[in-house]
Amino acid sequence: MWTFIHKLGSPKWCYTLCGRLQPGFWAAAALLLCVGSVWALGYSPRDYQMGDSYRIIYVHVPSAILAQSIFIAMAVASAVLLVWKIKVADMAARVMAPFGAAMTFLALFSGSLWGVPTWGTWWTWDARLTSMLIQLFLYLGVIALRGAFGSADQGAKAVAVLTLVGVVNIPIIKYSVVWWNTLHQPATFTLTQPPAMVASMWMPLLVMVLGFYCFFIALTLYRLRNEILRRESRTRWVQELAD
Repeated sequence: MWTFIHKLGSPKWCYTLCGRLQPGFWAAAALLLCVGSVWALGYSPRDYQMGDSYRIIYVHVPSAILAQSIFIAMAVASAVLLVWKIKVADMAARVMAPFGAAMTFLALFSGSLWGVPTWGTWWTWDARLTSMLIQLFLYLGVIALRGAFGSADQGAKAVAVLTLVGVVNIPIIKYSVVWWNTLHQPATFTLTQPPAMVASMWMPLLVMVLGFYCFFIALTLYRLRNEILRRESRTRWVQELAD
C-alpha cells in the first residue's frame, strides 16, 4: 500500500495509471447512467404524495452526495500536499474543484425545482440549504484563491489550508437535519438503517449515484492527465512523449 502511494507521487507513473483506468470508468459511467436514467424515468413507480415530481431526486441526491464527497477528497489531497509535499496531490485537488462546484450548484438548483411542488417555494433559509450554499461559496473561494498569488506554491498552500478549514462544513451539511428543525427530509441513504423508499425507487437511485461517481472519477483522471502534462511540460519524459 505504501509503495503504491509513493508511486502516486510520481507524475509520470500517475499519468500512465490514469490512462489505464480512464476507459473503464468512462464505460461504467455511460452504462450506469443510461440504465439508471431509463429505470428511474420509465419503470420506477410514481410517489403517492408527490407524483412524478419526486423523480428529480435521481439527479438531486447523486449531485448532493458527490458535492460533499469531492470536497472531502480535496481535503485529503490538501493534507497530503502540506504533510508530504506531493505535487500530484495539488494537481488532483485543482482539477476536482470545478466539478465539485458544478455538482453543488446542480444540487441547489434541482433542490429548488423540487421545493416548488413540495414546499410551495423554490428557496427557504433551511439549515441544509444554507449550509449547501456555503459549500458552493467555499468551492468558488478555493478556485479564486489559487490565482490570487503570484507564486504557484504559495497559492497551492493557501488553497490547501482553506480546503482543510472548509471541510468542517461537511458534517454540518450531513447532520443539519438532525441538529435543527428543518424542512429538508433526512438522508436518503444511511449505513445504519435501510432506505425508507421501496426497492423499486431506491435501487435506480443507487445506480445513478454509482454512475455519477464513475463519471466524476473518469473526468478527474482525464483532467489530471492534462494537468500533469501542463505542469511537467519541460521535463524530459513529457518532451519524449510529445515526440
